[in-house]
Amino acid sequence: MTRTITRLSVHAIDPERLAAIRTARTDGHGNPFRPFPATGDGEPLRCCLRYAAAGEAIALISFAPFTHVSPWTEVGPVYVHGDRCGGFDPAGGLPPELRRGPVLLRTYHADDSMNYEHNTLITDDRDLEATIEQLLTRPDVATVHVRTARPQCFLYAVTRGTSGSRSHL
Repeated sequence: MTRTITRLSVHAIDPERLAAIRTARTDGHGNPFRPFPATGDGEPLRCCLRYAAAGEAIALISFAPFTHVSPWTEVGPVYVHGDRCGGFDPAGGLPPELRRGPVLLRTYHADDSMNYEHNTLITDDRDLEATIEQLLTRPDVATVHVRTARPQCFLYAVTRGTSGSRSHL
């Protein structure tokens, strides 16, 4: 059975998780939270899902998309604003600056275990929306993580037609 997607819900890093990191001045993985000026040469911000402008205060932190114990809980580097920003509207569709390949689309079941069968490498600069929508029509795919192609760093998650943040972001 094929499902129809009425809209995609895009999930940036939860602002409350970032607020806790900024307050603690550590990312929770032993790394200090130290903002620095962005170069503007392509630092993708996971708080508002756009590229940093030169001179903006950003920080590089370690981040795990899942907050619960799981074999799929990976920790990797991500850029975020040094101070709280406006975030990203989960119902706003794919982020304009981060909606094209090359990327790796990692698929997950409803229990957050990785669905290896449907992981998809996009090697060109095509728009991701049709591919993500197609993946999310599969009954065994609940979430798609969009990751950079080479280092496979987490960019954002996409779910089908629900709003709000998922427990793992």
